[in-house]
Amino acid sequence: MLPPQLTQYLHAQIPLSRAMAVSVQSIDAEAVTLEAPLDPNINHRRTLFGGSASAVAMLASWSLLHVRLRSEGIATRLVIQRNTMEYLQPIEGAFIARAILQRPEGWQSFMALLLRKGRARIGACATLEHNRRIAGRFSGEFVALGADPAPAGPEHDT
Repeated sequence: MLPPQLTQYLHAQIPLSRAMAVSVQSIDAEAVTLEAPLDPNINHRRTLFGGSASAVAMLASWSLLHVRLRSEGIATRLVIQRNTMEYLQPIEGAFIARAILQRPEGWQSFMALLLRKGRARIGACATLEHNRRIAGRFSGEFVALGADPAPAGPEHDT
C-alpha cells in the first residue's frame, strides 16, 4: 500500500482523519508515519490539542497494524482496547506520529493466534515529533477480531 492510498482510505473510513488533515508520510514493514498540521488541531493556547495528539498517535498505530494485516492478506475488525498517552512538551506547529510494534518478535505469535482463534491482541506504540524533537509518546493494545481473506482493491494493494 502506498501513502496516498492509505491517506485516502483513512479519510473515507475514519472521517475524523480528514477533519484533522492527517496525511500518510511513509509506510514500511516496520513503521507508519502520519503527519498533521496545527491549524485544524489547535487549542486555546495556540498549541496542539491533547485529544488531537492522542488521536493521531492512535491512528498511526492502528494504521501500522492495518497495513501489516493487509500485507498478510488478512481482513479483521481492528479495535483499540486500552492506551496511554504521555505529553512531554507543547507542540506549536505541524507534527508527525511514527508508529512501531511494541514487540516486533511477537508478530508471528499474534498472527498464529488470530488465525487459530479468530481473535488476538498486540501492542503498538507511537512517538509524536515536532521540530525533530519527541513531544509525546503513545502506547496502545489493539484487538483483531476475525481473520477473513482481505478483499481485493487498490486500497489494499501492497
